[in-house]
Amino acid sequence: MSFRNPVRAVWDEGRPALNGWIAAPSVLGVQAMAAAGWDAMTVDMQHGTADYNDLLTVLPVIESSGVAPMVRVPWLDEAAIMRALDAGALGIIAPMIDTRDDAVRLVDACRYPPAGRRSFGPVRSRLVWPGYFESADREILVWAMIETQEGLAALEEIASVPGLDGIYIGPADLSLSHGLAPGFDRQEPEMRTRIDRIRDVCHSKGLRCALHCGTVEYALEAAEGGMDLVTVGSDARFIEQSSQIVCSKFRDRIGSTDAGAEQS
Repeated sequence: MSFRNPVRAVWDEGRPALNGWIAAPSVLGVQAMAAAGWDAMTVDMQHGTADYNDLLTVLPVIESSGVAPMVRVPWLDEAAIMRALDAGALGIIAPMIDTRDDAVRLVDACRYPPAGRRSFGPVRSRLVWPGYFESADREILVWAMIETQEGLAALEEIASVPGLDGIYIGPADLSLSHGLAPGFDRQEPEMRTRIDRIRDVCHSKGLRCALHCGTVEYALEAAEGGMDLVTVGSDARFIEQSSQIVCSKFRDRIGSTDAGAEQS
């Protein structure tokens, strides 16, 4: 008996995968997000608010919705990576991978011997995913984030590391490292060229390529242009944007008053 990563199942059908982003995890928030129909959902432990206990709380919610649970770990730290996998993550996104050695360390932390150096102890994963040990190396997705000039310069070497599944493009830091303001949905010709190059190198090496997007329109363009996985927004951004729309529409029609000034 074995399990199948839902993202790999999407790729088997020839479709790009849609990834949701969890920056401020709560059971209700994650359940509401999962019900929308994402292919994967990533809990962000780098810039989000999640800690290890949050993983134990929200990963079961993601799994029960039939969505692939992934985790962006805080850094290239073997202990954090192995704990996220043991908690049930079916994908690891590691930030700031700048060299081939970084990518080797990442793969080693995610793969059991002889393919890697992951320590055995799937405390929760074995309870959730049937035949975990036999299937883990085949089904778990290992993503290296390219976010710097150094990482871009070493792209060919990074993409050649055995056991790596794909490159996840972080457009905000990649822009920042090239002297531009951080942000998603890059329109600058030089940034689009860099993003396209990463995608093309990935595909030439048999890897998948993922892109973090700010809008669904940009994500659609990226997916139609060959990206294998696209992330759109985050739970925190959705709350912020929806709240702004509601308040703006209400204030535009009703107006606003300074309640404190009236009381005085």
